Amino acid sequence: MQADLVARLRLAVAALEEKKGYHLLALDVSERTSIAEVFLICSVGSQRQAQAVADEVDRMLVAHGARPLAVEGYSQAGWILMDFGDFVLHIFLEERREYYALDLLWGDAPQVTGMLREALT
Repeated sequence: MQADLVARLRLAVAALEEKKGYHLLALDVSERTSIAEVFLICSVGSQRQAQAVADEVDRMLVAHGARPLAVEGYSQAGWILMDFGDFVLHIFLEERREYYALDLLWGDAPQVTGMLREALT
């Protein structure tokens, strides 16, 4: 994984943790799809929190020169998808996360969550 991607993912993880996103999971999907290299998935407790998380990720990454290519679901906030090109952030209300089960769908992909958190501690 390229150093600039890891740096942006670590910024995103820091933003997620700052706004109390939980059940954080980062999956290296680079060998399974051409959509992105990493899917970053987290859960939140409310629609307002989902929007706050998305806003904080956007703020932190824009401050470091990275803008999302697309954002979907922000106004409904049950599942916000932020596409940063080489990684895609999925912010879920817990019940939506369980329903869509991306964790299981992409569950054979290697987890890289620990690597992203190492620099934060």
